[in-house]
Amino acid sequence: MPTVVGVKLRFTPKTLLFAPAGFEPAEGDSVIVQTERGTEFGTVTKRLHEVPDSEIRAPLKPITRVATPEDLVRHAELSAQERAAIPVVRELIAQHKLDMKPIEVEYLFDGDKVVFYFVAEERVDFRELVKDLASRFRARIDMRQVGVRDEARLVGGLGHCGEQLCCVRFGGEFQPVSIRMAKEQDLPLNPLKISGLCGRLMCCLRYEYEAYKDYKGRAPKKGAIVETPLGLAKVAELNTPHETVGLRFEDGRRVSVPLAEMSCNKGSGCPCSVSREALEATGSTSTALAFAALDRETEAAANPVAVEKPRERRERSDRGERSGRREQRPAERKQTDSGSSQNSTSEVSPEGQAQPAPKGEGNRKRRRHGGGKGGEAAAATPSTTEATTAPPTTSGDGAGAEQGAAKTGRRRRRRRPGAGGSGDAPQG
Repeated sequence: MPTVVGVKLRFTPKTLLFAPAGFEPAEGDSVIVQTERGTEFGTVTKRLHEVPDSEIRAPLKPITRVATPEDLVRHAELSAQERAAIPVVRELIAQHKLDMKPIEVEYLFDGDKVVFYFVAEERVDFRELVKDLASRFRARIDMRQVGVRDEARLVGGLGHCGEQLCCVRFGGEFQPVSIRMAKEQDLPLNPLKISGLCGRLMCCLRYEYEAYKDYKGRAPKKGAIVETPLGLAKVAELNTPHETVGLRFEDGRRVSVPLAEMSCNKGSGCPCSVSREALEATGSTSTALAFAALDRETEAAANPVAVEKPRERRERSDRGERSGRREQRPAERKQTDSGSSQNSTSEVSPEGQAQPAPKGEGNRKRRRHGGGKGGEAAAATPSTTEATTAPPTTSGDGAGAEQGAAKTGRRRRRRRPGAGGSGDAPQG
């Protein structure tokens, strides 16, 4: 295999191979080489290395020498002449009224040839311009028309990403870029966002196209239905750099699953199902809670007697509380009725004398049990009070008479609202 040295020329997009000719330059060294155009100044990008014979398509040109200090001074002088030639070319183009824009001027290292690079939309007749340039610069003139992408490479600049332009940074030959590459990478089809400084589609759209194409060939499409242990899910997102698939369940939960963990249940090779292990490996809290609920339901279905659902337990306890309150209400009513009747009658002292009930409390009890018949209850109040506050008799059975009167009065009070009789207490 032949041994070669890689050299990068200033206006050449790719690295050229040269025969070392006994020299061993290091990377970054400046060298003088011979090309088809003549003697040129270049920089070593690849030191001595061997290449297969298939990469050698033409006889190799030799390296003339490694650049000396005098060569470096000569190169600096030529660069200054190139910068001074740009205004002269623009002036002559304006005189001849030509529709063209000069970009760069290159002096070969021996100084006997000058190359002018320009951009034009159409073919330009610059024969008269070449005559004027030759008489002005006293050298052979070479006019080269380049495209807008070559213009961006020669001028340089920064792209949308903030880095140096790919065509300048990486070099090489231009490859075709189509709008399909932007669609495959789910990029917005906005010309301002996918176009470079040259006005064409950015070169970097081609770099990751093959990766996106391979990933989408193995992944399910957006909107496809995927079977999971938690139910059906829909593919909502495709992440090519991480090779994951975003799934959305019917309840709105989202989870990202690696594409390698997906399998096919239909036998067609498409990733249409996800195992429980793959979902648990994501570490999602909502997924863990969903699996816990699924396990409880499965256990309840297998043993419905031993396992009771929390909702059924709550309903059963609620029914028990309501029935207990219904049973307690009649008992409270009975206690209230008996308490009111006892409070409304006269109290008997230990000596056998009846004590009158409090005036205000008796009236409240009668109004409460009298219902809506306020007029009749009010009319019956004085007679009832007289009966309950009558002085006790002096007979030997005075206590029994008072108890009988109290019982009779209690009986008559229950009938009085409907009858409206007199208020005299009955005689024992």
